[in-house]
Amino acid sequence: MKTKFLIVLSMVTAALSLAQKKTEEPKFNQKLADSLGADKYGMKPYVIVMLTTGSVKIDDKTKMGELMKGHMENIGKLAKEGKITIAGPFSGKNQRDYRGMFIFNTKSKEEAESWVKTDPAVSAGVFNYEIFPWYGSAALPLYLKHHDEIAKENP
Repeated sequence: MKTKFLIVLSMVTAALSLAQKKTEEPKFNQKLADSLGADKYGMKPYVIVMLTTGSVKIDDKTKMGELMKGHMENIGKLAKEGKITIAGPFSGKNQRDYRGMFIFNTKSKEEAESWVKTDPAVSAGVFNYEIFPWYGSAALPLYLKHHDEIAKENP
């Protein structure tokens, strides 16, 4: 009796485990994949721009504040246009003087460079930049549409 109970219990546990695995499997959405430009792996090319400390140091706090305000407004503009997928600063110092990073929604280094040059802090020489091709999840742009729902304030 005990053996039969254990066999039945094992079978129920196995069945529940298989059912749970089936419900956990993601379902492929061709329409979404196409709209995001995903390849068969759900990936696509991007361009990463690493902002570094520039050669120009501005001591005037008002002027620097205006440049940083323009920097943030430009990021917002490029994000609304679908050009920036991810942007953000690095915290703390690092050996390469990296200050921040953009992931641009393009595979063209030239196009990414034309977009980064619209940044007033880059134009003023406060930031320099390095450009790298990158291959990542095509779903990255989806996080932006939810960011406003979780941010209480904008910098």
